Amino acid sequence: MTATHFHLILNHIPVLGTAFGLGLLAFGLWRKSDDLKKAALGVFVIVAITTIPVYLTGEPAEDGVALLPGVSKAYMERHEEAAGFSFAGGTVLGVVSLAALLFFRRGRLLPIWVGSSLLAASLIVSGLMAWTANLGGQIRHSEIHTGDVLPSAANERDR
Repeated sequence: MTATHFHLILNHIPVLGTAFGLGLLAFGLWRKSDDLKKAALGVFVIVAITTIPVYLTGEPAEDGVALLPGVSKAYMERHEEAAGFSFAGGTVLGVVSLAALLFFRRGRLLPIWVGSSLLAASLIVSGLMAWTANLGGQIRHSEIHTGDVLPSAANERDR
């Protein structure tokens, strides 16, 4: 298995995991369930841990696809820049979630301000993860480019 393959397999976990944790935390806050809120924080910790190999395999994955036809260095650079923000956000969310789990263990209730703050943070991180995933998809999927179309061979011929 190559680093590119490993990166492509794992990259879905932070994206979907953060969204799942966001939904679980929102549901836990709505239901006033400490168990659901703490489960969501556990999801954020797991997501932060899986974000590490996803981020670390990004550069080797770039090396593996850089010379393939239709791959643009510009798209890879935009994805790489966004990945830095997502990695930082996911890591901070995971560390704060772990700290909250440790601090509010053994029957201690999770204060509403902690849950609400983490809900807002997870919404931001979920958006960052989705943005990064979209940019990563544009590297090989020209059908999802967002208006900035690279010249194709057909366009070059027509000139």
